[in-house]
Amino acid sequence: DTKYEFGRAPDGSILLIDEVHTPDSSRYWKADTYAARVAEGLEPESFDKEFVRLAYSAVGYRGDGPVPEVRPTLWDETSALYRQAFERLTGTAFEPGEYPVGPRLERNLRSAGLLR
Repeated sequence: DTKYEFGRAPDGSILLIDEVHTPDSSRYWKADTYAARVAEGLEPESFDKEFVRLAYSAVGYRGDGPVPEVRPTLWDETSALYRQAFERLTGTAFEPGEYPVGPRLERNLRSAGLLR
């Protein structure tokens, strides 16, 4: 399950915009446990943002009002899950990018002619 966002270029052509096939825009489930978990009425084991959504749901948060605190390890667990998704999808080990990200982003936008 995934979502795509489109926009129009100045010439009217349609462009695919935003992220594509990331754990934030797509749902990825572990294939070897999917059928059994669904048959038992359980959530599929996922490698996507559903993990975070379920953590907030577990403390009663539905998107309204102040955001409650969640377990301190949630963000590290989410990061590990996203790395697993990357490695399963690409078959390669995750290598962290250049930080801070700002200079890299600016350099790439300039080289693409999108920033002067």
